[in-house]
Amino acid sequence: MSRPSPISDGPAAAARSSLPEAETAAFDRLAGAVLASPTAPLGALLRAQLPGAAGVRWLHQEGLPPTTRPTALTPAQWLSLYECWSAASRAPGPRAPAGRRGGRPSTQGHAPGASAIPRWGQ
Repeated sequence: MSRPSPISDGPAAAARSSLPEAETAAFDRLAGAVLASPTAPLGALLRAQLPGAAGVRWLHQEGLPPTTRPTALTPAQWLSLYECWSAASRAPGPRAPAGRRGGRPSTQGHAPGASAIPRWGQ
């Protein structure tokens, strides 16, 4: 059973209706996050949703200033934003040796598997 869409009408709803059923939940997550602050500038909202400069690149690609409001997007721009967002969220992260994902360093300040020489042994 699927949940009803938080997007009832407007350009986001038109864009959502053109997506396959399997992608509507992901689109709802993006649209819900962006439309949660409909008066906030899109540049700031995309910084939270897209990694690095992807939001700035998307705005430039679409010819939109960063001060554009989310409610001003057309259905085609919503679809383009969704494609950019889904491509960025599927991108693989940095890999550490042995296939582990990179991330927070060790709490001891040493490489994984390494440890400091105990001071009491000197």
